[in-house]
Amino acid sequence: MSRVYNFSAGPAVLPVEVLKEAQEEMLDYRGCGMSVMEMSHRSSMFQEIIDEAEADLRDLLHIPDNYKVLFLQGGGALQFSAVPMNLMKNGVADYIVTGQWAKKAYEEGKKYGKAVKIASSEDETFTYIPDCSDLPIDDDADYVYICQNNTIYGTVYHELPNTKGKILVADVSSCFLSEPMDVEKYGVIWGGVQKNIGPAGVQIVIIREDLIRDDLPEYVPTLMKYKTQADKGSMYNTPPCYGIYICGKVFKWIKNLGGLEAMKKRNEEKAAILYDFLDNSKLFKGTVRKEDRSLMNVPFVTGDKELDAKFVAEAKAAGLENLKGHRTVGGMRASIYNAMPKEGVIALVEFMKKFEAENTK
Repeated sequence: MSRVYNFSAGPAVLPVEVLKEAQEEMLDYRGCGMSVMEMSHRSSMFQEIIDEAEADLRDLLHIPDNYKVLFLQGGGALQFSAVPMNLMKNGVADYIVTGQWAKKAYEEGKKYGKAVKIASSEDETFTYIPDCSDLPIDDDADYVYICQNNTIYGTVYHELPNTKGKILVADVSSCFLSEPMDVEKYGVIWGGVQKNIGPAGVQIVIIREDLIRDDLPEYVPTLMKYKTQADKGSMYNTPPCYGIYICGKVFKWIKNLGGLEAMKKRNEEKAAILYDFLDNSKLFKGTVRKEDRSLMNVPFVTGDKELDAKFVAEAKAAGLENLKGHRTVGGMRASIYNAMPKEGVIALVEFMKKFEAENTK
């Protein structure tokens, strides 16, 4: 069976080159006689794997020395809690709610202090990014929280909010390493790797050292303290070893392609192919305000639920997988992450043209 074009929002497509390398090393990693899945996380060989992965990530993002890189477990849901547990020193935090995941983070933040929703795009089903140039930021706010790219709704911040000097915390799960970013504009960057970097099970947290506290409330679990993992080099407990190993290979894949500037150019070219078609289609329509469109996630509809379902079914039969929109919004969504080849987007557009011709009068 040949590989399909997988437009899943996550777990998502991985580079074929990386999968082939992992396949070759599955039974015997570099002559050690075992798989990385079988290797002790306390071994010198795994220490080399995680150190090299961190070094390559630092190189890609130009991460300053005063930021720690943590490889963690627990998924996004755990970070929704970990962020307020670790950063709410004054007990106040401001949230900009632009989608389902920012909303969940906001709701979780309310459990640990005063979480304030200072802006939202929920009034139009999260189809745009609100104006963040002059926000009503609380004087006591410990941080301002955003989800930078909204996987479900296909929006992205092309300009970061004016936080008026407050710490910016960003969930970058679905745009991680898709383009360059200035790490110093953030206090904390975190993201699940299962969308753009690796297999499900790894969270990467990049945190400025002065935000790593040792005076946290008694109720904060040891494992959820950033200091616990920072002090132990992400090795306080057994890390997601195989996932980190794959992430490291993806970091090298990106570097070999020319780094994040080259990746941004590739992603812009892919997205333009799909958006140009949607803007001129008689049947399909993009759902996001043009100026807020994501390069990673492209939601679209026909306006007819039965026709949407027919499209998804026929696309699957044609080898175009996972185009059904999120259950909360319906329609279709094409996630075209770093590892989605340009040929996949071209194949999707050609199929959409064919479907349009067959289903319009």
